Amino acid sequence: MTRLSRIAGPTILTNLRLCLPTDVVSGTISIEDGRIAAIDTGRSSLAAAEDCGGDYLLPGLIELHTDNLEKHFTPRPGVTWPALAAVMSHDAQMAGSGITTVLDALALGDVREGSDRIRSLKTMADAILAARADDLTRAEHFLHLRCEISYPDLMELVEQLAIPEAVKLVSIMDHTPGQRQFTNLDSYRSFYKKKFGLSDAEMAEFEAATVERQARYAAPQRAAVVATAQRLGLPLASHDDAKPEHVAEAAAEGMRIAEFPTTLEAADLSRKAGMKLLMGAPNLVRGGSHSGNIAAADLAARGWLDILSSDYMPVSLLQAVFLLAPTEADLPAAVATATATPAEAVGLHDRGSLTPGKRADLLRVRLHRTGDGAALPLVQGVWRAGRRVA
Repeated sequence: MTRLSRIAGPTILTNLRLCLPTDVVSGTISIEDGRIAAIDTGRSSLAAAEDCGGDYLLPGLIELHTDNLEKHFTPRPGVTWPALAAVMSHDAQMAGSGITTVLDALALGDVREGSDRIRSLKTMADAILAARADDLTRAEHFLHLRCEISYPDLMELVEQLAIPEAVKLVSIMDHTPGQRQFTNLDSYRSFYKKKFGLSDAEMAEFEAATVERQARYAAPQRAAVVATAQRLGLPLASHDDAKPEHVAEAAAEGMRIAEFPTTLEAADLSRKAGMKLLMGAPNLVRGGSHSGNIAAADLAARGWLDILSSDYMPVSLLQAVFLLAPTEADLPAAVATATATPAEAVGLHDRGSLTPGKRADLLRVRLHRTGDGAALPLVQGVWRAGRRVA
């Protein structure tokens, strides 16, 4: 894909259901110089206006936490794809899912040396930065640094990749057995035995080594990561908080986002501490957590679900938005979980809503009724800064 060129003159889209911050109206939107120039009710009679057939128009979706890129680098075990081609493939999937801003989550460290994540990290980061520099991508890509605080070489990786203009979020992870995502040790052992093909004896050795590393590295490296993020002005997120002490620690460190809290108690305390709650859209689409943690629908029912993330399935983000909106009147609040709220949480104040003056990141959607009567949202067009990209 060659460098995208600016559209000459205004673009006018009409006969739309415009999802505004607090309402949905029938109308017309004008785009000029990459921005939303005007929003008007009613249908335009101008010959240059594109008739959109009554489709919905939403702000482009904003993704804060996706590791989808890894699947394009290692599409099969033992297979590594050429780096820039992998980024472009991932980017096409994101834009095709209606996502115009992507924070690619790079795991800085892992629970096991020599994993695909560790081997591919520098290559993935370099390829994303190269694609950004040459304006090759359909969506706009930033970095989300996921810091595994028990990984011995973590701070070396942080120093290499904490690039303020590219990084928009830093999160703290700790996958030690007996806590957070793996409070249940049986679940922990089952997960990693299957993932790495370990025998009982090998699993016991792996678990002991993981606990030892956590005791040695986690506390000082957590403090160092937080200090680095604060010095660079980068927002922080906690990850998989389960207990009151986890939330208290995150709140004391000034974290803005609670990613995937695993219990209702942790979710409630995080919310009361002023953090935005981020949950996986696949959790909502599937009807629950694949790892047995709290359901995103339970948080939504309580009014606690602030931000949705596609996590490992890009198409889930748009699906989840419409699942949150049983009626059209519910749509603005549902759309905000994947647009305005994530944009504000990471300081991207120029996008995230259909508002004159905001960047023209737009998503045209048509609802398709399936055989069971459900509505499946289908992407009909995507614009980034006024440029048609999908």
